[in-house]
Amino acid sequence: MSQITINGGKPLIGRVDLKGAKNLVTKAMVAALLGETKSILLDVPNISDVEVVARLLELHGVKVEHDPFTGNMTLDPSNVEQARIVDIDTHAGSSRIPILFCGPLLHRLGEAFIPGLGGCEIGDRPVDFHFDVLRSFGAVIEKLSTGTRLSAPDGLRGARISLPYPSVGATEQVLLTATIAEGVTELTGAAIEPEIIDLISILQKMGAVISVDTDRVIRIEGVKKLKGFTHRALFDRNEAASWAAAALATEGDIFVGGASQVEMMTFLNIYRKVGGQFEIEDDGIRFYHPGSPLQPVVIQTDVHPGFMTDWQQPLVVALTQAQGLSIVHETVYENRFGFTDALNQMGAKIQIYRECLGGNPCRFGQRNFNHSAVVSGPTPLHAADIRVPDLRGGFSHVVAALAAEGTSNVSNVQLISRGYERFITKLGDLGADFEFKA
Repeated sequence: MSQITINGGKPLIGRVDLKGAKNLVTKAMVAALLGETKSILLDVPNISDVEVVARLLELHGVKVEHDPFTGNMTLDPSNVEQARIVDIDTHAGSSRIPILFCGPLLHRLGEAFIPGLGGCEIGDRPVDFHFDVLRSFGAVIEKLSTGTRLSAPDGLRGARISLPYPSVGATEQVLLTATIAEGVTELTGAAIEPEIIDLISILQKMGAVISVDTDRVIRIEGVKKLKGFTHRALFDRNEAASWAAAALATEGDIFVGGASQVEMMTFLNIYRKVGGQFEIEDDGIRFYHPGSPLQPVVIQTDVHPGFMTDWQQPLVVALTQAQGLSIVHETVYENRFGFTDALNQMGAKIQIYRECLGGNPCRFGQRNFNHSAVVSGPTPLHAADIRVPDLRGGFSHVVAALAAEGTSNVSNVQLISRGYERFITKLGDLGADFEFKA
């Protein structure tokens, strides 16, 4: 279990550069399974989630070559084969991505096996959405003690599918399954995040026929076959927002190379309301503290184009220094405020409520979940010994330790490497005072 010892109270100043979004790159790698020729994916970050997917692809016969410095990745699926269940289980335990292998493997091999899924414990991510989708296409699903086996004895056919909630994962499942299924698929209630649109762009390059309507309806006309693609991945919006929040919390100044205004508009509006300053350049966005008191805000997380759930955790650290009461209403994951316990231990004043505060009633309001937070500020943060609970919460703990006075020990930081490339090196580049032990 890795640990970072941080001497806080020093502003982060400098530049960090982004590669492709974790939430797009790993799905694009799976999409390469559908092609009959090799694919080239550019700006692939060197993070553990990418490593997990690469190993799973290799287990199925895909040749994967990744240059961690340039980010260029080549994926050759010409020799796809069935993998051993024990090997899949060994490599997939720390990720939820394997569920998205189902459609492509059913097309290529006629069957698939999915082990128990890992990932951050931030709320319910029901695989039933995925299995219901796959059943709609004609998949036969068999629950085993070791996981789930899927088969498609009659092939996969297009279907009409309506999602009860615009789930990103379920939308990706439909896209990856429908492109070479027989007939037309119509998906209503689809997620339309920029990463989804980028995945659609990749599939269209491969030969898919996909249209997106303004009312969250996606239509896919199945084609006989797909070819490989060459694509530069969309930048990681979550990492961009995380460094922006770090600049605000530490009273710093960080230029985030590769960030783009269009995909960050909702975040930029909130950042400005808090008092944070930013300057948009052709090659990135500069985020910096205004040098004056921060202001409280009301935030409600939502699916795109709303305020992303992954943005709220690092920003909450900065809100502990705002003058007054800020409210954060979480409507995407019902169990995402566990990270605030450590912040309160460090001197923050954050109260969690079951009620839907500061926004419209949401699906968690009548289900007894603690999904609203009231942040009182400003409250000086002091050092503490804390353990990383999940990916975004863990980065938030590191930011809090950087902003706090004194020396903090943050353990279990290997979780952060799931979504932040070279984050330890980047902290050093920004002038953080720390010692890292792997």
